[in-house]
Amino acid sequence: MASLGQICSNWAPSSTSSTDCKKSGKYGCKNCQLVAYCGQSCQKAHWPLHKAACRSPLRKDTWQPAWIVESRTPEFMGAGLGVVFGDKKYLWGNVPAFDLLRLDANEGSDYDGDLRILCAASGDLRHIVKTIAQLPSSYNGAVEITLNDRDPDIVARNIILLLVAMVVEDIDAASDCMVHLWYSALVRESDLNILHQQIRPLIIDVCTKIADKSCATLHGKTWTFGQRSVRVILRKSSWSGLLSFLDMPAGLDTHQAQTRRTKVTLAESRKDYRDRYMCLIPSSHRVPFSRFREDGLLLPFGFPRHDFQVPNPTFFQNDKTWPMPDNADPRHGWPAEDVASTPSGAASADIYGKLYFYLRKMLSSSLARLRGLKGASFELFQVDATALPELLGPGSFARIDVSNISDSGWLGIHRTLVYMIPLLQNKVDNPHATLITLFMNAVDETMTDEDRMRDMTQNSTSSRRLLQYLPPSGSLVSKYDSKVIKFNMGRDLVTEYDDVFNRYCDELEFRKAGELLGAVVKAKHTVIKKWPFRLKLRPGQTGAHEEFSRCLSAGVSSKERYVEWSRTD
Repeated sequence: MASLGQICSNWAPSSTSSTDCKKSGKYGCKNCQLVAYCGQSCQKAHWPLHKAACRSPLRKDTWQPAWIVESRTPEFMGAGLGVVFGDKKYLWGNVPAFDLLRLDANEGSDYDGDLRILCAASGDLRHIVKTIAQLPSSYNGAVEITLNDRDPDIVARNIILLLVAMVVEDIDAASDCMVHLWYSALVRESDLNILHQQIRPLIIDVCTKIADKSCATLHGKTWTFGQRSVRVILRKSSWSGLLSFLDMPAGLDTHQAQTRRTKVTLAESRKDYRDRYMCLIPSSHRVPFSRFREDGLLLPFGFPRHDFQVPNPTFFQNDKTWPMPDNADPRHGWPAEDVASTPSGAASADIYGKLYFYLRKMLSSSLARLRGLKGASFELFQVDATALPELLGPGSFARIDVSNISDSGWLGIHRTLVYMIPLLQNKVDNPHATLITLFMNAVDETMTDEDRMRDMTQNSTSSRRLLQYLPPSGSLVSKYDSKVIKFNMGRDLVTEYDDVFNRYCDELEFRKAGELLGAVVKAKHTVIKKWPFRLKLRPGQTGAHEEFSRCLSAGVSSKERYVEWSRTD
């Protein structure tokens, strides 16, 4: 499965991989466009198995959520949008990846000096993968990337994925393995063999050497792979924990692992929440969405599942539950427009298939680019971000990304500046050096009841714009009609919150804090737009309705605000 492209969907769960059709899938099912076949004979042979998905009620425009069918109040009414079900680890990104460097808009496409990047609260590897993949072909300097997160699971998974990228020589095989270790609940024996035969010896060697060392001390190890290297600095207990991520907990089989996962992803108590989300997405995406909730495999819809029989050990270290919230979705970590525009052959409606092909291409490009650089080094920590100045050299990073620890509920902007600005290169060394802060909660925390009521009035700017995307159509069957739900959920996308965020900045005295700490807000952003998830097109423009529909299901609200900083010296 290492090669890209659709394969014939004529396979059966009860068959073996040796009896499946191995030809290319050139002709899509005209009804659902979720699967592809080599010809009519395979399509006819597969119809008894495909019929349920192809004719699923979820695919129909007449589909209604359960609370409408059952004439009741949906479970989420009064609970708010921020209710979390399941564990609270964020092993997948919840805002889309972006290029942290954007050399063409900063140092220049012809820049050939070395670059250092710090991700102080990294989350997963998506930003790094995208950044490396988008390095200009002319760039031939060395890149040094420092990744830190205080969550041991995130750090362990990042280490494992980076080591896979280094030790697996074939780029297609490496990228395919990385996709599944990153996103699939079950993996193949071949993926497990890579962990056991190529990654485990590296970790065991370290654990053996530090067996008699202090538990409180940080222990570092550097692995070198030609011009590339991975350095990991962890406490002794974290090294032991890293080793455990290569194996399943004793006694946990595939059925138990999937049951543990679906207790979260398919919880009966969350059915209305899933249906609410399905009100927002195109009807053609509902079946793939449900399929991923059921089996947890990031594969094109028509690809065989036979080989995926081993629980992904990086997900099942907690002996009680699936580690993520029930609404965690791989699509939310990547630009929706890029994924939607990715070719998926004849299966053009397979949105998770598009994501699979997008990731394979993105990872392959990133790995190929890494191997062509003069040098590429990764350094990984698992500490609180406030400890980084003690571990890293001052004034040495061209870019620092802190995710949303700058939000008031986390580190906050003042402390973020205190700890991060000294690590940023000064203007003399690099006038393009940038600290990137994200505020995911600032707008909601600052909005008053008056703000909310003003936006919801019939003649407000947002209401008038929203009606251009969602004009009244037909009668409502309930006050909780899916059209009402979609209208309410879509309001954020057409509302501009500049005035609210400006109040937030004034209340926290951004300007004064910057002056005291030697930092200044960049008037013009050069890495990422201030409001990157706002609608770019206006109602009536070509593609505007498609953009609105895409953003409505992308996992972002348009309230997310980035602020870029530079040093004043």
